This record gives sequence, C-alpha cells and structure tokens, in this order.
Amino acid sequence: MTTTERIDLIRTKVHGGERLSYDEGVFLDANADLHTLGELANIVRERKNGKVTYYNVNEHLNPTNVCVYRCTFCAFRADLKSEKGYVMPDEQIIARGREATDRGCTELHIVGGLHHQLPYEWYLNIVRILHREFPDLHLKAWTAVEWDWFARMTGRPTKELLQEMKDTGLGSLPGGGAEIFHPEIRSQICEHKADGAEWLRVHQEAHEIGLNSNATMLYGHIEKPEHRIDHLVRLRELQDKTGGFQTFIPLAFHPENTRLSHIPKPSGLTDLRVMALSRLMLDNFPHIKAYWIMLGMQTAQIAQNYGADDIDGTVVHEKIYHEAGSDSPQELTVEELRRLITETGHTPVERDTLYHEIIREPGSKWRKGKRMLALA
Repeated sequence: MTTTERIDLIRTKVHGGERLSYDEGVFLDANADLHTLGELANIVRERKNGKVTYYNVNEHLNPTNVCVYRCTFCAFRADLKSEKGYVMPDEQIIARGREATDRGCTELHIVGGLHHQLPYEWYLNIVRILHREFPDLHLKAWTAVEWDWFARMTGRPTKELLQEMKDTGLGSLPGGGAEIFHPEIRSQICEHKADGAEWLRVHQEAHEIGLNSNATMLYGHIEKPEHRIDHLVRLRELQDKTGGFQTFIPLAFHPENTRLSHIPKPSGLTDLRVMALSRLMLDNFPHIKAYWIMLGMQTAQIAQNYGADDIDGTVVHEKIYHEAGSDSPQELTVEELRRLITETGHTPVERDTLYHEIIREPGSKWRKGKRMLALA
C-alpha cells in the first residue's frame, strides 16, 4: 500500500469518527504533510465544538518555587537557600485571591515547587483560606507530581488527600507534571519524581471522587514522535475508563535557563503538527487547548484551525514558562483574547474551568450558563 493510499484510508476513518491506532498515529507523524494533518484535525474539532473557541478569565498563583527535584527542563525551581527562592505568606496569597476576584476571574490556577521543609498542611491551608475568602473562585490546584509528594510526606494515600482537599474547597486538577510518560525519556529529564503510571493513577483517583482534570504533554526536547503518540494513547486509555479529563494542552518546551538550553525550542510547524495529532489521537477528549503563553499568540491563533478549540485565558502572574524564556506577554485582556479569536474566524465564548458558559451583563456579577460539552 502506498503512502497516499494509507493516508486516504485514515482520512476515511476520521470522516467516519473511527479511532486511530498507535501505528496510524506514528505513520501520520512521519508521512502526512502539515496541511493534511490540519485538515483532518479540523474535521474532528468542528465535529466536537463547531466554530467556537473558548477562553477564560483566570490568574496563576505559584506559592513557592523552592523544589526538592531538579528536572533538567525546569527554569522555575530554586534551592532552599537560593536568593531566587521564595515562599508566599498567607497575606500575600489572600491578596492574590482578592486581586483575581476584583478582576472578575472565575479561576485561580495554583501550582508550585515541592518544598521539602513545608508540611502538607501548608498546601492544604492555601486551598482552605482561598476558598473561605473567595468561595466563588474555582481553585484548580496541584499537579499529580505534587500529590505524589504530599503522599510521600504524610504517608497517606493520595485518594484520601484528594478527598480532603476537595472537602476543603479544591475544584479540579491541572494537567502539569505529565511531561512524557515513556520511561526511556522520563528517566532522563525528571528521573526522581512521580513516573507516568503514578501521574495516571492520581488523575484516575481524582476522577473517581468527582474531580475533573486536565492533561498535558511536554514536547520538543529529547523525545521522539513515537514517545508522543505513546503518551497520547495512554491518556486516551484512561479517559475511556473515567471520562474525567476536560482538555488536553500540548506544552512546547522552552529551553532558556534550563539544563537543556542547547536544544532549540520547537518550531511553529512542530507546534501545529503536535496540536493536530493530539486532536486526532484523543478522540475522547472534549477539548484541546492552544496555550498562548507557550505557543505565542500567532501560533495559538493558527492552532484553532489545526485541532484546538481553546486558547486559555487572561493568565496574569505566569512564572514557570517566562522563567524558561517565553517572550509572550504576562497577561492578555478579555478584549485582546476575543479579538485574537475573532480574527481566526471563530466565535469567542467565555467559559469557567468546568466549561460552563460565563454570562456577563453590564453592572452585574458574572453568572454560569449551561455546561458546554463536546458534541461527539
């Protein structure tokens, strides 16, 4: 069978809503041109979400950058005694929550370092005080790597800790810490922290107690296409079991100030290929996000026609990727986000973390509309 014939067979499967195999994903990565991938991914994107692109009004909170791990790709972490290291006091955390609320945010995205001299209760208290002071603010907090660290610190099961945080005010989990699941790569870029199986287990447990989560993949470093497709298939398999993932975010590696600084960051063409392949392989994920902080605004715009249906949000106070050389702005206004989306030929729709439509009327507080589930 020729390459063209095989691509035509895959095109027929995509049009018919059939699942692509691991081998077909690897084949497409190696043989399909970018425009073909974009065409196929856009079929799936429009089948699920029409001509809508979602955004949210959010802020980021990184309560500490002190971290026990030394991942080769990370420019954010700091040693305990480093001048760069910091730990936010309660007052600063509450002030950040108040700022988010005053800005009209519906979400606070909370991740940080694994500080080896701060107890689990410090992390729990962050969720407690923010939920107490700002009960309408959705708290999306702690990556699976952090949950694994909490379990190691306390000797308690992660599922028990997840339930405790949920009872305290936790709303959902972010998708960070996934990196690349394959041990061949993971052992080289983050050998000591939670492995791929542990990351998947934490998210499965979160889904089992009613917490939705996101998923990510860090690409463009030392991994190969087969490692990326393997990563996507593992996510798809868990989603088949739980249905708890909301959106997938491909994260482009930024090498500046990391121990992999000799590797060039992925090109815009690679960004779009990964985006399109992600949409094609993750047939059971409702949404695919083009995170403008990492991709840059122009690539994030183009990605809306290569499988993505979400562009993230206003962000504000993002540290992790800017430390690694991201030259995107620190924040965007709602007006800028809506303009970026409209320029792509899509309709901008504000959402909350759980994909309820957010309705804002002049002179009144925002309110939630219906939940926007993917169509297929």
